[in-house]
Amino acid sequence: MGASLGYDGGLTCAMEVKDRKASAQWYVDVLGFKLLYDVEEIGWCELATSVERVNVGLSEVESPKVKGGATLTFGVTDIEAARNELEAKDVRFDGQTRVYEGMVKLATFYDPDGNTLMLYQDLSNDS
Repeated sequence: MGASLGYDGGLTCAMEVKDRKASAQWYVDVLGFKLLYDVEEIGWCELATSVERVNVGLSEVESPKVKGGATLTFGVTDIEAARNELEAKDVRFDGQTRVYEGMVKLATFYDPDGNTLMLYQDLSNDS
C-alpha cells in the first residue's frame, strides 16, 4: 500500500499549542516524551514518543485550533495504571474508561491546550 510514494516508516503528528515551551515540557513531564529539537524562529518543536519513529510536533500559534482532526491514541498494557499515573499529574480525562469486551478499553484525556488524546488497551487476546 502506497509503496510508490516511498514511505520511510516515520510519522510526525503535528498539533497547535499556545505556548510551545510549556506544552513541550508537559509532554516530557507527563507523557515521558523526549524533546528532539526546538526552533524558536519558526515556533516549532518536535518530541519523540516511545513508539519508534513516531514523533509529536508542536506548532506555536496565537489561537490553537483543537477541535476535530485526528486523535493521537497511545497503546498501553494496563490502562488503569496509566490513567492513575496521569490523574496523579492532574491530567483531565473525559469521563470514565470505556470498555468494549473482547476488543478494547479507551480513555480520553486532554493536554493543557485542550488537544484530545487517548489511551487504549487491546483486549482482543484476553481469555
